[in-house]
Amino acid sequence: MTAEDYRAIADGLAADIAAGRLGPGERLPPLRRFARDRRIAPSTAARVYRELGRRGLTVGEVGRGTFVRTAVPPAEPALAEPGDHRVDLELNFPLLPEQSALLAKSLAHLVHRSDALAEALRPAGTAGTAAARQAAAGHLARGGWAPDPRRLLFAGNGRQAIAAAVAALVPPGGRLGVESLTFPVVKGIAARLGVTLVPLAMDEHGVTPDALRAAAPLRAVYLQPALHNPLGVTMPAHRREQLVALLGELGIHAIEDAIYGFLRADLPPLAALAPERTVLLDSLSKRLAPGLTLGFLVPPEGPAVPDFAGALRSGGWTATGFALDAATRWLGDGTAAAVEQAKRADAAARQRLAAQRLAGFRLHADPHAYHCWWELPDPWRADTFVAAAARRGIAVTPSGAFTIGTGHAPNAVRLALASPPLGVLAEALDVLAELGRGTPEDGGAE
Repeated sequence: MTAEDYRAIADGLAADIAAGRLGPGERLPPLRRFARDRRIAPSTAARVYRELGRRGLTVGEVGRGTFVRTAVPPAEPALAEPGDHRVDLELNFPLLPEQSALLAKSLAHLVHRSDALAEALRPAGTAGTAAARQAAAGHLARGGWAPDPRRLLFAGNGRQAIAAAVAALVPPGGRLGVESLTFPVVKGIAARLGVTLVPLAMDEHGVTPDALRAAAPLRAVYLQPALHNPLGVTMPAHRREQLVALLGELGIHAIEDAIYGFLRADLPPLAALAPERTVLLDSLSKRLAPGLTLGFLVPPEGPAVPDFAGALRSGGWTATGFALDAATRWLGDGTAAAVEQAKRADAAARQRLAAQRLAGFRLHADPHAYHCWWELPDPWRADTFVAAAARRGIAVTPSGAFTIGTGHAPNAVRLALASPPLGVLAEALDVLAELGRGTPEDGGAE
């Protein structure tokens, strides 16, 4: 059978899905039965199913089969946009009621001094200013580690810092190792840069050394060692040491995304163990606010490192002068530290609430995180549960959003706990618990 033939079968099934003849959540036949019914080879049937998965029309679940998605996903494998009126447990925007007043106070100089505002409106380079580097270096310090201010670079936001790091380390066609479940935006960045993502198996401590070794050759590996998104795993010291030893042995760099690291200020980053092999990335989007943010990139130490500054400039990913000036004030006068301390307490309170309201379910999270991972009970499937929650006015994220490639997704959802007020969050978790104790046939799903 030719490629056109198997695609023709996939086109027919896609038409059935579009017309509603195959409904959301409907299970497709097992591969061998499908092959027998269609009088095609099992390998051809597998190509048909892979093609449907590639188009985003189906989702596979380990041990359960292949199902029609409840909704066709967007073209880019990213999470939804803010502004929805549902209870948002999909996107994490930690904003505290008291932080706006604190941030505004630090910016008073821009309002009352025209010379300060004029300076802030000038363009900024990748290295920012000496004052910005000093303030940022002091603020990024944790667990006894601090970056060298002279090496710090600035991006417009954390996503741009990720894109620049990948562009600097991995050429088009190169291979980038990533955790088997990873930040969805990385998938879009890799696609646009022509980079191949290689999923790395994980256990309860994060990426396994065996998985990293087996995936070689790689140009780099993207990791979230602290409060991994979506699993909430925080990599223990012994696993960090194992991976650091492998980085040197395999001759590759780690791109360390430390976006949630401020919630575990006691833990040093990978960069503390392997400064010559680690690119550390961070931003203000979770620490302070997503609306006026700044990305940080700390290149590896050593004389021969890739041109990260050039990557930032070539992508148009440099910071703006206003954001750089504002951040320098917030980082230098204690405002950012006060907001972060309050957010650490807020995240811990939300985790306790989630543990209470979802008691009895298989919930995984670091107690300091702003998100948790829920392994759904039978007979729920991730896509069906997401649809049922949406009908109750609650947005959650299915595991498929974080899965690399078209492989099977775990039967789980991520709950982002940061955005709703605590009272609203409690009510939403109660609704989700009620759904979890029931079945799709109880009325939770159509």
